[in-house]
Amino acid sequence: MTIPQLLVDLMQLLFDMAVPAAMCTLVLAGLALRQESGVNFEVGGRFQRWMLWSVILLTLPQFLSWFAAQGINVPPQGAGIAGPWLRGMETSFTGFISDVVVGKLVPVLAAFFVLKAALDASQGSSPLGSVVSAIFLLSISGTAKLMQGFNSGGTLATVDMLASLWNYLAGTILPEAAGLAVVGAVINYSRKKPFMPLVFSALAFLSVTGLWKLVQAMVG
Repeated sequence: MTIPQLLVDLMQLLFDMAVPAAMCTLVLAGLALRQESGVNFEVGGRFQRWMLWSVILLTLPQFLSWFAAQGINVPPQGAGIAGPWLRGMETSFTGFISDVVVGKLVPVLAAFFVLKAALDASQGSSPLGSVVSAIFLLSISGTAKLMQGFNSGGTLATVDMLASLWNYLAGTILPEAAGLAVVGAVINYSRKKPFMPLVFSALAFLSVTGLWKLVQAMVG
C-alpha cells in the first residue's frame, strides 16, 4: 500500500527537524547545568537527560536503522519535502532556531549567567557555576558540530557518539580543568587559603582515564 504524499512529507519534516531540535535540547541542557550548580551536575539529572536527547536526535536516522536491521518497519526517509507549504514550514522553523534562538536568545541567556556570576561573587559565593553555564551556552553551535563529527554513520551511532563524547571529556576537557585547578591552587596558596582540595582535584581529573581502566580491569 502506497503511503500518501502528505504523510511522507510530514515524516520527512520530522526527520529534518532533528538537528534544530537537538540545538534546542542543548540550550535546555545549558539551563539545567546551571540549576545543578554548573560544575558538579547530578547523576541522572536533567543535564544528562537533555544531552542524551541531543545525541539521539543527532543520530536519529542511524538510531532508526538499527530497528530496521532487526526487522521492524520504520518510516521511510525521502530525498526532501515535496509540498511547498511543509517545505516553507521547515525553512521557517530552521531559520528561527538558528537566527533567533541560537543567534539572539542564547547570547542573552549567557549574559544573564555572567551577571549571575558577578552577583554570586559579590555575595561571597563561587561564580564558577554561572561562568561554566555561560560558556556552555555560547558554544552550543560548536558543540553540535563536534557531536555531528562523532557520528559514525552505523546502526550503533548513538552509543558510538556517547563513547566519543566520553573520550573527548576525558582526553580534552578534564586536562584543561586540571590546569585551571592548579592555577586556582597557586592563587589560594598565595592568599593563604586552602589549596590542597584543588591539588587533589587536578590529580583526580588527570587520572580519570586510568581509574576507569583500573575499574574495567578489576571487573574483567
